[in-house]
Amino acid sequence: MTTPAGRSLHRQLLLWLLLPQIVLWLVAAFGAYRLASKHADELVDASLLQAARALARQIKPTSSGLFVDLPRSAQDILAADPDDRVMYMVSSPPGQLLLGDARLPQPPGTPELNEPVFFNATVPEAMRVVSLDLHLGAAGAADSTLRVQIARSSAPRELLARRMLLDTALPLSLLIALMSMVVWAGIRRGLKPLAELQQQVEGRRADALDPVQLRAAPPEVSALAGAVNELLGQVQHSLATQRRFISDAAHQLRTPLAGLKSQTELALDATTEPALRQRLERVHESAVRGARLVSQLLVLARAEPEAFTAQGWGTVDCDRLVHEVTADWVPRALAAGCDLGVDVVNEGLKVQGVELLLREALVNLIDNALRYAGQAATITVKLRRAGDDVWLDVEDNGPGLAPGLRERVFERFVRGATTGEGCGLGLAIAREIAERHGGSAELLPAAPHGCIARLTLPILQT
Repeated sequence: MTTPAGRSLHRQLLLWLLLPQIVLWLVAAFGAYRLASKHADELVDASLLQAARALARQIKPTSSGLFVDLPRSAQDILAADPDDRVMYMVSSPPGQLLLGDARLPQPPGTPELNEPVFFNATVPEAMRVVSLDLHLGAAGAADSTLRVQIARSSAPRELLARRMLLDTALPLSLLIALMSMVVWAGIRRGLKPLAELQQQVEGRRADALDPVQLRAAPPEVSALAGAVNELLGQVQHSLATQRRFISDAAHQLRTPLAGLKSQTELALDATTEPALRQRLERVHESAVRGARLVSQLLVLARAEPEAFTAQGWGTVDCDRLVHEVTADWVPRALAAGCDLGVDVVNEGLKVQGVELLLREALVNLIDNALRYAGQAATITVKLRRAGDDVWLDVEDNGPGLAPGLRERVFERFVRGATTGEGCGLGLAIAREIAERHGGSAELLPAAPHGCIARLTLPILQT
């Protein structure tokens, strides 16, 4: 069962673990910015209120009105920094300009005496403004209200907030990155038993059905390994049962088929009636074909994974194998009217494997050529090296095989022609044996006509 959309389990775990951290980081960054803005506003507001009270102390009531003691140098200081622009306005009664910049807006609502009012305004840039109304009792005059307003550019306040955010977010970002690395390392370590299980399963041969062994695996992975081992045990039992049935059936059929073949041969020698001889010949052909099928079933059972590993591996001399098998089949080739020969291009070639099975594979290729190449055909068993492989070719100059059938004939019980006494297992057995030895089997066209049955086996490096 695959993960949704085929995504990696590492990436999914990392995503679900890091996503909350990223969300928390964003929330923390937003909260830090708001907090930084609040503290920056408090600092700026305190500075503005202090400046407003200081400016208010420079205004004194007199008998003739108000006296403003604000030297020119102090006014120049207020407007000295272009990056931190400061504006002021003094009005009495409120709204009637005494000095300063008349562009400053009036505070919202109805301010109370001695209570500062802070607000934002654009004059012409974004500024923070404080407005302070004071009660002045002028000498010899009616009481009056004085309004002092100080405005300061918002740029320094925003710059301060951003700096505070950066000072907060940068360590937090480094912490998130460090946590991500720790989480990734933890995920890899936690899923390491799964990777070990994958390596054990992927690195196995098809015939390796022994249980999977894991070291110090967590309960979840141990349960998975146990399920895999249970499945392997069931497959092993099923294959053993199937192989045992084929082997037992083949052994049980061998004796009666051999007896039937002998009896039909005796009956053919003892009768001269044409109709009876024809029927006996058909029975004899069926008995021969059945005996051949039983023999191939036994070979197929020996080529199955468990039976294959139980047989002894060793070094196989390809020169000797080719000459011995060809020599054994020369009488049959002569009886079939075919010319069977050997062509060894490279000598001293050796492979690693089970000689009995390799001999059977080559026998099946020669037998297949004798059955379907036709009378007067020339069949050559060739041996040569191709890179790191050994090629065992059985080439004939018969009618050949249609391209569409060259792959299908390697399937069990599929025959390339309706003639002949084959049962459709020879090439399937040859491919099965070649694959068990790490090689392959294929059919190729021969020039100008005919067929090449090739076994490709990895050469034994010396």
